[in-house]
Amino acid sequence: MSDKLAFRIIAGVTIVVPLAVLLLYLLPKSGNVPGIITHCPLLNACLNGTCTVLLTLSFLAIRNKKVTIHKRLNITAFILSALFLVSYIAYHFFGKETLFPKDNPLRPLYLFILTSHITLSAVVLPMVLISFYWGLTNNVIKHRKLARWTLPIWLYVTITGVVVYLMISPYYQF
Repeated sequence: MSDKLAFRIIAGVTIVVPLAVLLLYLLPKSGNVPGIITHCPLLNACLNGTCTVLLTLSFLAIRNKKVTIHKRLNITAFILSALFLVSYIAYHFFGKETLFPKDNPLRPLYLFILTSHITLSAVVLPMVLISFYWGLTNNVIKHRKLARWTLPIWLYVTITGVVVYLMISPYYQF
């Protein structure tokens, strides 16, 4: 695959994914939520938490010059992030939106974490895809330059995904 085609695909995914998520928020929700969908928020938190661990181990592996382990951990984190996206989309297609209570004193903190999580998840998507591409094509110099920025943002997104779940989960009404 040429770089040009790869970047066109990355650009397409970068545009389509946030638009699909936005569309899901705008579409009316089904009154009938399949039972399996109620497990998606916990699954998403577990996937995010696992990605946090995998990314941390991947960083440690590359610091110790264990390139094969680094690649395998990143591929696993990438696959789990893709599963997260499928689960997230399924939940928001069927699930009813859960709001953090307005009278809860932690609401400003929750909204800050949620807003930064959502914003940075959109920002990091093309960074992850490009870092992944450079890594798979063994363009180590470009991969390393971008990964220095991608890793902390991706870690923030995965960690805050778990935090958001822990903060909102008491208010789910399934």
